[in-house]
Amino acid sequence: QVQLVESGGGLVQPGGSLRLSCAASGSIFSINAMGWYRQAPGKQRELVATITKSGSTNYADSVKGRFAISRDNAKNTLYLQMNSLKPEDTAVYYCNADMSTLRGWFNYWGQGTQVTVSS
Repeated sequence: QVQLVESGGGLVQPGGSLRLSCAASGSIFSINAMGWYRQAPGKQRELVATITKSGSTNYADSVKGRFAISRDNAKNTLYLQMNSLKPEDTAVYYCNADMSTLRGWFNYWGQGTQVTVSS
């Protein structure tokens, strides 16, 4: 079974840091673009950052200069380093990836990990 599993969320004070991880597992032939999205209560899911297989990145304006997305292609793992966290960063963070599997190319979502920024 192909899946994405996030980890690393939690409660952090404003100004603090967290590192999220997303591990892809199963019969995966290849992974193209990967990304992080978030959804705060009562709001729509929004893009946080994306990264191509070659390492090109794209960030939402709200996180530029504070967050860094990276990936380890050998481990099929995606990361999000979050620094200078603000209360408005509080949300469920989801991992997303385009993956080639036995069934063909599909877009997959993880189950999400909660990030809460509060004093």
